[in-house]
Amino acid sequence: MYTIPQLGHERVAGVVGKHVYGNLYDIDPSILKDEDFLRSLVIKAAEIANVHLVEVRSWRFVNGDKEGVSVIALVVESHIALHTWPVYRFATLDVYTCGDHSMPDKAFNYIISVLKPRRYTINYSDRSSD
Repeated sequence: MYTIPQLGHERVAGVVGKHVYGNLYDIDPSILKDEDFLRSLVIKAAEIANVHLVEVRSWRFVNGDKEGVSVIALVVESHIALHTWPVYRFATLDVYTCGDHSMPDKAFNYIISVLKPRRYTINYSDRSSD
């Protein structure tokens, strides 16, 4: 269990929020169906991002010939979310972290290196309070 330290009267620096997200195209569909593999991938990405894993949940969805997997990692610093659509060879990836020590870009790039999409988009948003 993680606890947030009690704040005194000292000035507290603002939130440092870093958000990296994108779309991944033309990925091997067999990988995008493998829930256990994708869970492991997200767990390793959290380690690479230097964040503190709280819980990982995953779900496999099937609706006729369409299926997909969603993996959500709750981290103390925020979250990592991966959603797949194997029939379309498509996935979305969202890595949002807070704090100077976190590296969401490294987690994003690690997942890209493993899933090997033929092309992908990458977006950055500064989610800081200052």
